[in-house]
Amino acid sequence: MARATATALFVASLMNSAYSAASQAYTWKNVVTGGGGGFVPGIVFNPSAQGVAYIRTDIGGPYRLNSDDTWTPLLDGVNNSNWQVRAVAHDWGIDALATDPVDTERLYVAVGMYTNEWDPNPGSILRSTDKGDTWDETVLPFKVGGNMPGRGVGERLAVDPNDNSILFFGARSGHGLWKSTDYGVTWSNVTSFTWTDASSTYTSDPVGIAWVTFDSTSGSEGSPTPRIFVGVVDTEESVFKSEDGGATWSWVSGEPMYGFLPHKGVLSPAEQTLYISYSNGAGPYDGTNGTVHKYNISTGVWTDISPTSMASTYYGYGGLAVDLQVPGTIMVAALNCWWPDELIWRSLDSGETWSPIWDWNGYPNINYYYDYDISNAPWLQDDTSSAEFPVRVGWMVEALAIDPFDSNHWLYGTGETIYGGHDLLKWDSAHNITLESLAVGVEEMAVIGLIAPPGGPELLSVVGDDGGFYHTDLDTAPEQAFHSPTYGSTNGIDYAGNNPAYIVRAGASSTLPTVSLSTNFGLTWSADYAASSSTVPGSVALSANGDTVLLVPTSGSPLVSTYSSTFSTVSTLPSGAAIASDKSNNTVFYGGSAGSFYISTNSGVSFTKTVSLGSSTAVNAIRVHPSVAGDVWVSTDIGLWHSTNYGSSFTQIGSGCTAGWSFGFGKALTTSSYPVLFGFFTVDGVTALYKTEDEGTNWEMISDASHGFGAASANVVNGDLNNYGRVFVGTNGRGIWYGVPSGSLPASTAASTKTSTTHTSSTTTIPTTLATASSSKTSSSSSTTTTTASSTSTATASPYGQCGGSGYTGPTTCPSGWTCSAENSYYSQCVQS
Repeated sequence: MARATATALFVASLMNSAYSAASQAYTWKNVVTGGGGGFVPGIVFNPSAQGVAYIRTDIGGPYRLNSDDTWTPLLDGVNNSNWQVRAVAHDWGIDALATDPVDTERLYVAVGMYTNEWDPNPGSILRSTDKGDTWDETVLPFKVGGNMPGRGVGERLAVDPNDNSILFFGARSGHGLWKSTDYGVTWSNVTSFTWTDASSTYTSDPVGIAWVTFDSTSGSEGSPTPRIFVGVVDTEESVFKSEDGGATWSWVSGEPMYGFLPHKGVLSPAEQTLYISYSNGAGPYDGTNGTVHKYNISTGVWTDISPTSMASTYYGYGGLAVDLQVPGTIMVAALNCWWPDELIWRSLDSGETWSPIWDWNGYPNINYYYDYDISNAPWLQDDTSSAEFPVRVGWMVEALAIDPFDSNHWLYGTGETIYGGHDLLKWDSAHNITLESLAVGVEEMAVIGLIAPPGGPELLSVVGDDGGFYHTDLDTAPEQAFHSPTYGSTNGIDYAGNNPAYIVRAGASSTLPTVSLSTNFGLTWSADYAASSSTVPGSVALSANGDTVLLVPTSGSPLVSTYSSTFSTVSTLPSGAAIASDKSNNTVFYGGSAGSFYISTNSGVSFTKTVSLGSSTAVNAIRVHPSVAGDVWVSTDIGLWHSTNYGSSFTQIGSGCTAGWSFGFGKALTTSSYPVLFGFFTVDGVTALYKTEDEGTNWEMISDASHGFGAASANVVNGDLNNYGRVFVGTNGRGIWYGVPSGSLPASTAASTKTSTTHTSSTTTIPTTLATASSSKTSSSSSTTTTTASSTSTATASPYGQCGGSGYTGPTTCPSGWTCSAENSYYSQCVQS
């Protein structure tokens, strides 16, 4: 479907919607981490246009290089409701990319996330005539796997350099080789190419064709290039060629067969040589042996030019590049040299001899032939690590390229960032280059949790692979990720409502407890020894006073710990339940699963089912009013629900809201206003990011055609409790976004547009004191309602309870032996003297 047509349909649907039109425009920016944070499997320079280059990511779409070394994302408009209508952020999975060497404005990408059963969507070829600013789409009759094993091979999509109306694409899963003769608009299977199915013993699905390489010297301008090479991910015959433009094919005889897979096939036209990197794994994580070979097209001779002999290596080879300005200059990278660091080699004589980026000088001494500049993303190096050999060059290097117009400029992609520099020729003289992080603008992280607690930093984030960050400035890269303990991926984060400086996070570690605690808003951390390294991490909720942690592991039963006592099993809450803590009542936790709501009034020790939420079958998220006890909101597969009595009964929000996913509260407009609620919802049939300032009576869409944020179900949303109107969106592959409003304030409309359905449990076991404690409050209340002493200045606060702070009206006297200690201007807490 062409983008223009689908967008028109989308706009027409909005004109028929009943929700309130947005009166506040939102400006969107990425929260800067500066380092990318994810796998970059492909880097492609245009050979004919200086400065034109692109990268592809596995879950975050493609990017275009800017003249200042920054990158521009090209598919941020993708979401559930606009021109890309699939159920997942399908177009962010990029399995191949091709830039046209003739009409250099043309760009093509093969998109699709997975080829296995959990992704029902077919793949597509997206094509652009303006370097990725706008796109048209052709849906393919098979799936494409941008995030599947073997995603670093390539490029499997190529434009004929002599007749650019012709493209070839190598498919996965046994679907073979495909050809277009109309600039990618239509495609047909090349039935004469029969080598399509690689053995499936090394992946869950055959990786298929790895790369397509045209021999530009074999043809003439305006006519199809006759000689084409194709690499297939197979352990036997794997490199093939055509001498007649793809009409017939044959194996390239003499190819060495060691059981290795061809990852890259790069042509050096001036040498009439095809260079190929091989590995015994499909990548990007595996590979313990391999070779680098060159094939002389004129003589038909194969030569092994591997930097390391097969008998001595413990890695395969991935990234491969040639210098088009200096024939015979080539570079190659180990696919995965995990210890002591990644290896990259450079040769000036077509692979006869090699020089490495580092080498041993008698263990444990290493000669480093580079300086390391990560000023763009200081967190890439763990300053707390005591590792003998810091990993700096990287890992998973499948993408490696030399600028065809500038021999000093090179780039390569790792599992975490983009490195390179502008002094590559110093490798050959001083043998010391500056290795720079050059991923500014690339924000590829998969975001799992976001909080902006009152009185805290700008933002706290937890993400996959890179742990998470304390953000003091949304527009500047953090100095460090979360450490002490360090988690590769962090699964959850929460704050204590009565003492927001108390934070909990949970993540994976092979040696340290998987739960950690902070008392200073996440600035520093200590391990929570209630857990161990074998405690499965997951989502977490921290009690209002910060003394109890509820953990729902990614597998197994929920767990609870109070005062860092050993975690114990919570058998009365279903595995995998959505959870939240009451932000005012320290003993109350909430849970939701399969359309049912649960409450614990004894600090998470046990839960009771209170009510079923209509016909819903899934509880997607639970959020609690930041300062009113028992005021609970729940999103489900059929809409949004609200309770003001600890979940004893719920009212379904009407106004056309029929589904909800992640959402969160932001600071209210005034002290008498209800907090702003932000989230991904389906309203009047349109799935997008919305806000409501009147408890769901009116909805305002705040996402737009340029910022779709991918799949609604995969995103994380939270409001900023310190700044009115600001909202954070964590995506699955495009990092973290923040939106800031402008324009006039939202206008309220008649409440008659709101319909509701109330669901009350007839068997609830919630104590009467809880069920009625907040029933008389109004939506504009900003006070804290609990079952403890009345909120007067003469009452006594509970141990660890709040006792002061800006706007606080509760008890200010602590029990005997306890002192009111100011944590920040918003919160003071009773602590033991």
